[in-house]
Amino acid sequence: MYNNVRVLDVHGHVSVPFSANSFLVLMMGSNTPMASPIGQDKAGPAGVTQEDFRAAALGHAKYMDDRNIDVQIIGPRPFLMMGWMESHLLPAWTRYVNDMIHQQCQLVPDRFLGAAMLPQLSDAPDLSNCLDELNRCVTELGFAAAYVSPDPAGRRTTPGMHEPYWYPLYVRAQELGIPLIVHGTNSLDPRFRVVPHNYQLGFYTEQYLAGQFLSHGDVFERFPELKVIICHCGGGLDRFIPTDHHIAQKDLSENLFYDTCAYDLNFLEAAIKQRGVPRLLFGTEAPGSGRAVRPETGRTSDDLVPIIGAFDFITEDDKIKIFNENPARVVPALAKIR
Repeated sequence: MYNNVRVLDVHGHVSVPFSANSFLVLMMGSNTPMASPIGQDKAGPAGVTQEDFRAAALGHAKYMDDRNIDVQIIGPRPFLMMGWMESHLLPAWTRYVNDMIHQQCQLVPDRFLGAAMLPQLSDAPDLSNCLDELNRCVTELGFAAAYVSPDPAGRRTTPGMHEPYWYPLYVRAQELGIPLIVHGTNSLDPRFRVVPHNYQLGFYTEQYLAGQFLSHGDVFERFPELKVIICHCGGGLDRFIPTDHHIAQKDLSENLFYDTCAYDLNFLEAAIKQRGVPRLLFGTEAPGSGRAVRPETGRTSDDLVPIIGAFDFITEDDKIKIFNENPARVVPALAKIR
């Protein structure tokens, strides 16, 4: 809560016992797709029990409690989306991840909403192959959004998010009334290997490029009801003044949004000022990559409610918009959880 207003977080990822991911190792090692074991007494090759999954979900909820977060949208862990794996394995891995997301939402239904992982193939003619899983997740599992990677194969071979490759997904997301959450995944650029956890570079670059392509292209003219949320404040910020021709000179206020998942205070402040409060949605990725302790507070850097709450360059009304009203407007299902 923030001043008796519920805090709605659009950026979270599924929490499972780490051994649950042994299913991925077995599939890749055997080069054989396998049925999702979720729902069995002991799921997967490591025999993960329902109590193991429950403990992970409750630990996640406790982590949110400690950071004043009431409800969170959870999707796949982006660095484990594995869009570069063999294409015949990806649908089975995707289904298993979505089943784990759904299970966490069922275990703690008043705290979590699901966002689907999709079996994106960079070298496919388009994203039609993703629609069956999207339909299952939304119509059967009740998911409220879907994650997309701008470059799932990690080699910058995927068409830009303004290109027809994406249109089948945009059509269906618009029909279903769900937002697409843009989050980078792995980058296999060999130059990145010197950087620990170098998937973060893929997050930064691909999210920034996605924002550029979507804002300068005609996606929202073609799909006027489509809503897109770009994570981590959009990756990078623009260095031009708002009236410069390098910035798309169009109104994107009903279509293109950004979350607040940035931990450096200078960057976060600049992002709020540049993106504008109406297009900012609260997001933390808690628990995730914000576990470093902020020296001046002794709290982890993903403890963002008090940080944003203390910003003096935005009003109290602005803070309520970021924490509650904007997320509920873009993802209406968030407002329905009680």
